[in-house]
Amino acid sequence: MKSLPNAPVVKLGIVAVSRDCFPIELSRKRSRELVKACRAAGLKVYPCPTIIENENDAMQAVLQCRENGANAAVVYLGNFGPEGPLSIFAQHFGGPIMLCGAAEESKDTLVGGRGDAFCGMLSASYNLDLRDVPVYMPQMPVGLPGELAEKAVHFEAVARCVLGVWGVKIIAFGPRPQDFFACNAPIKPLYELGVEVMENSELDMLMLYQDVLEDDKAVAATARDMAKELGGGNAYPDLLRKLARFEVALTRFAEQNMGSKEYVIFANKCWPAFARAFGFVPCYVNSRLSTRGMPVACEVDLYGALSEYLCLLASNKPVTLLDINNTVPADLIGKKADLKGAAPEDLFMGFHCGNSPSVCMKDCSMKFQLIMNRLMEDPKAEPDITRGTLEGQLRPGPATFFRLQSSADGYLMSYIAPGNILDIDPHSFGGIGVFAIPNFARFYRHVLLGRHFPHHGAVAFGNVAKVLFDAVKLLGVEDIGVPLPKTMLYPGENAFEVLS
Repeated sequence: MKSLPNAPVVKLGIVAVSRDCFPIELSRKRSRELVKACRAAGLKVYPCPTIIENENDAMQAVLQCRENGANAAVVYLGNFGPEGPLSIFAQHFGGPIMLCGAAEESKDTLVGGRGDAFCGMLSASYNLDLRDVPVYMPQMPVGLPGELAEKAVHFEAVARCVLGVWGVKIIAFGPRPQDFFACNAPIKPLYELGVEVMENSELDMLMLYQDVLEDDKAVAATARDMAKELGGGNAYPDLLRKLARFEVALTRFAEQNMGSKEYVIFANKCWPAFARAFGFVPCYVNSRLSTRGMPVACEVDLYGALSEYLCLLASNKPVTLLDINNTVPADLIGKKADLKGAAPEDLFMGFHCGNSPSVCMKDCSMKFQLIMNRLMEDPKAEPDITRGTLEGQLRPGPATFFRLQSSADGYLMSYIAPGNILDIDPHSFGGIGVFAIPNFARFYRHVLLGRHFPHHGAVAFGNVAKVLFDAVKLLGVEDIGVPLPKTMLYPGENAFEVLS
């Protein structure tokens, strides 16, 4: 699958292992079939020529995979497999690992061709734990080549998430607004995930903007591209040059400040001082950077930016950051609306000022930020410094609300909530949509409120809950909240209320 810019391209090493008291040819033959099945599934793979039987083989396989560009690996027990050497490979490889084993093909192979990988997986799992080496194991980790290739496709997306987190730098501009302590961002857990953080002031941002001259050729080209994207929604053509200067400034700063990392995302101050200093709001530019694989979180939300990036890596599509914002009136829904398995109380509106990419919206146009306009401008006059939002209804279809967050004391936690954006006119302003997530009402109370998550959530435009779950687990996050049916209680939930 072709990846978005600013994201890793995964190449899977297929690394077979063999226990020396089993025929090595069994692993070799089965490995060839697995490689064939993976390629048929569209995966980019490197078939490692070394079959790992001992420690020397393990280190040779590491070298071969690295030299041939494999940045994730499928360790395949073609037979029982040597738990020590395969664990050593996983320990030294340096990329995400999927562990799986070969199922027996036929009753006719149960003497000379029996591999016992079902048993070998137990030994491998135990030895990996002894070495504190995390690996991804599918729900059914032992199977035939076609079955395992399907699981490798899933693992490719998981590996892209993990490699992206390990390789990303969050560039932040400005402190969080006073009333947004909910965007609390302890830095240490980000470092522990492998993320780099670079914090700058709002003055730094303003100086970068001022250093980009109005007659810069890149500014003119960017403004033309903006006009083309907006089409009939280009309500403020006079504003495009200013917005283009800001986009060029951020893009150049990202290119010049990757440092030790390969990918860059942003968490930027966007109000209230921004509009007065710059003469516009940055929302539309933020939307365009997200389209290019470089999400920009509002209100200096570092974990929001990382959550957006994980959604982008999981879905391989542009994403957005939204407030879990307001309830949905009954007269907006109608009696015949298809709620996609949700109850009316499970509905809510996801909203932000105007930062969602145009490709993620059903309809959109450039407008002004109404809330800031109330605060900063004469409501009777034409909007000026609060212009620059991209507003409209979010594109209907499957969606996943997601957040990875640190608590105030540095404990990583996450939530994943798949559902749908309904094709209902929100009758409101901003970039906004009606979300239907089954069992959301109790989830909101006992996970979002109960675990003190912020109001921002990243949104993937597709159901990528399974990928996100496996990715954050592989990154070491154990506390993952999901919407539960009424037959399952949240910790501390009053059973008598649920069952009444």
